[in-house]
Amino acid sequence: MTATGTAAPPTLSPARRIAGTGLATASGVAVAVQSRINGELGVRLADGIAAAVVSFGLGLLVLLVLVPATPGGRRGLAALRAALRDGSLRPWQCLGGVCGAFLVATQGLTIGTLGVAVFTVAVVAGQTGSSLLVDRAGIGPTGRQPVTPNRLVGAVLTVLAVLLAVGDRLGDPGALALALLPLAAGVGIAWQQAVNGRVRGAAGSAVTATLVNFTVGTVALLVTFAVEVAVRGRPAGGFPTEPWLYLGGPIGIVFIALAAAIVRFTGVLLLGLATIAGQVVGAVLLDLLLPTAASHPTPTTLLGAGLTLVAVLVAAVGPPPRPVGRAAPPPSP
Repeated sequence: MTATGTAAPPTLSPARRIAGTGLATASGVAVAVQSRINGELGVRLADGIAAAVVSFGLGLLVLLVLVPATPGGRRGLAALRAALRDGSLRPWQCLGGVCGAFLVATQGLTIGTLGVAVFTVAVVAGQTGSSLLVDRAGIGPTGRQPVTPNRLVGAVLTVLAVLLAVGDRLGDPGALALALLPLAAGVGIAWQQAVNGRVRGAAGSAVTATLVNFTVGTVALLVTFAVEVAVRGRPAGGFPTEPWLYLGGPIGIVFIALAAAIVRFTGVLLLGLATIAGQVVGAVLLDLLLPTAASHPTPTTLLGAGLTLVAVLVAAVGPPPRPVGRAAPPPSP
């Protein structure tokens, strides 16, 4: 603890950063699977918002059972209440779930038209730049992180790699306009990962931070869905019977919990880059193993996926960035 009682940022050792990078990459593969599932659910329900409500709502139900049933979860809830009371955690830092809800909604709204690949490049474009800014501003639990050459090169290579991977699908102006939604969602992901890391640090429990994320996200989606129904009426599609279409929420639990747990060892940018690498690899594997009418990987797609992994490695193995100042909570906006 510092003299003011604020915990110092954890040491970003190479071993921890590399382990965290590996876990983040695996979670990115899970996000690609979740994107395909929620996109298909949105098509079946004929409503992307309804698909997002189902996905987030099921995840919340699992967490409402899991968190109170575990000693760590109960301790995390108590620590979270104490942190909010004493001001060490600000209420606005608990709103990361709004960004997660928006991302899941864009999966259901756009992937049926864009496909996973174009959706991924749009998210990458927003997430990479936003991650640099979030790290530099010190919003995450690692405090302010300088933009080192390795981190900047890794970010640029990642964008170039994903553009290479999906370059043959970027010629449709309508698709590019629709891609603005996942672009905005990508900007929000970096902020979500940063504040969820703050919640995890205050609660001492990744699963508790995940519960907060899903609670806020579900409330935001229910309000949006209520407005949509009032304006447009109920969704035209019916609920599908295939169980796999309802796995998006549980997959999201794993992703959010891992991100909240490891962001303090990787920083927001490296976490984002590793997740992106996993998403690209996952999208390529899905296109190879479970192709759709619009998904046929080309050699440039595979080359782009490989270059993405190189970009993440560049950012991961460089000298660990030294925090600029303490990891005190940033001023409330």
